[in-house]
Amino acid sequence: MARPDLPRPTEDELIARYFAPLAGPGGLALRDDAALLAPRPGHDLVLTTDAVVAGVHYFPDDPPASVACKALGVNLSDLAAKGAEPRGFLLTLALADDWDEAWIAGFCTGLSEAAALSSCPLLGGDTVRSGGPTLVGITALGEVPAGRMVRRPTAAAGDRLLVSGTIGDAALGLALRRRPAPAWAAALPLPARASLVDRYLHPRPRLALAGALGRHARAAMDVSDGLVGDLAKMMRAAHLSAEVEVAAVPLSEAARAALALDPGLLDAALTGGDDYEILCAVPPGAVAGILGEAGDAGVPLTAIGTVREGGGAPTFRMPDGQPRTFRTGSFSHF
Repeated sequence: MARPDLPRPTEDELIARYFAPLAGPGGLALRDDAALLAPRPGHDLVLTTDAVVAGVHYFPDDPPASVACKALGVNLSDLAAKGAEPRGFLLTLALADDWDEAWIAGFCTGLSEAAALSSCPLLGGDTVRSGGPTLVGITALGEVPAGRMVRRPTAAAGDRLLVSGTIGDAALGLALRRRPAPAWAAALPLPARASLVDRYLHPRPRLALAGALGRHARAAMDVSDGLVGDLAKMMRAAHLSAEVEVAAVPLSEAARAALALDPGLLDAALTGGDDYEILCAVPPGAVAGILGEAGDAGVPLTAIGTVREGGGAPTFRMPDGQPRTFRTGSFSHF
């Protein structure tokens, strides 16, 4: 915690001390009014923006390094789903009145680590007082070969639906971060609790899949607001429907342990947000190819269903053949 008798750094001092060291070449050392970036020949720029707000997307007492990891990660996840390679990002940091330099230092440590891991340097931004809760807004820029961005609404009937990684961990981790803790938390082994909370705090954008998606997927999006709701969005955009086998949805050992204690958590796992996995629609003939490339990249992909004709909501079918209904489809900001 910063000493209350010491003056806070000015905006220029914050930039020079904490943010300029993160800048890539296009950021011009953060000494100009704008960044400069040109796509490589034969490539298109892909742009995405998302914000995280204290008390809405993260707990105010979450570690600042974790807040930075989440803020950048949710944007990198969007780039990955489009088959894009990161080139850099712009940052808007709107600080609550009670900010201190220790929080900034921790935030920039996490931001530096996440940016280096993804080869996505800071290009510029703005630092302001929010007049309310802290808000971290990021605009990420990436590249794809010209005309090759993987879009959301382009699935076709008969395509196989695949998801990366595991589903539901972050939603269960969020439940563990709430107070009071849920009844099932005490019986869950400590390593499982730690794993689920870590998935909530630290998204894992699947950038290693970007190339394979560009080569094989017909449509893709990241799972940020829950598998059930995000699949419905993808199908609405394509004017199609889908059928998913619930038993095929990949769950981690930690999530399975939680569900064994409370089977009702299945709804939270399938509808909760913050997975930041990739949902893609792949022509049947391309499934083997994308599975092979995903395995080589160290990111598992699992087939969970099929795109169908029709415009109704996707069906999630239980092992006994009965459809599963959900009280809510996905996380909503409003």
